[in-house]
Amino acid sequence: MIIAFNKPFDVLSQFTPEPGSTSRTLADFGFPAGVYPVGRLDADSEGLLLLTDEKGLVAPLLEPDRRHPRSYWAQVEGRPQEHELDPMRHGLRLGMFHALPCSVTIMDQPPPVAERVPPIRIRKTIPTTWLDMTLYEGKNRQVRKMTAHIGFPTLRLVRHSSGRLSLVDLVLRVGSWRELSARERRLLFEG
Repeated sequence: MIIAFNKPFDVLSQFTPEPGSTSRTLADFGFPAGVYPVGRLDADSEGLLLLTDEKGLVAPLLEPDRRHPRSYWAQVEGRPQEHELDPMRHGLRLGMFHALPCSVTIMDQPPPVAERVPPIRIRKTIPTTWLDMTLYEGKNRQVRKMTAHIGFPTLRLVRHSSGRLSLVDLVLRVGSWRELSARERRLLFEG
């Protein structure tokens, strides 16, 4: 079984709480016994999180050499110009690791996402921009580190697809989940 979950802000991608954390966990959402998350989304990130009870799914979905695409909408502080995104398109060094090249485009319109609770920090004198980014690896806080590295910190991050499986097509409200159909499973593994 593979489950798609529209993870809300301030939810840990695990079933047990962290000592001292006030964040909710996956245990709060009534998942079937025996499932575990395939990958992670940080507590302050939102969107498509997959859970499964199938042991063989981790490698094809998460190993960078498998080139499985994961796409994100990142709301960043400021208005980057196209050329300022080039370091992410070519790959860049982030501390101890080198981030693989990713595709990134500036969105003309905000994506179809619900308002976040609580809302992001807004500065009246600094505009924000939405980026659509596709990565083939998932290092810890990678998108946030990449956008900060080029001078445009991420204010909000939503994973909207894995493979060709789209959160928009799944029509999942924030905080809801369901098992994937056979067709949706196929979309998940298509790149």
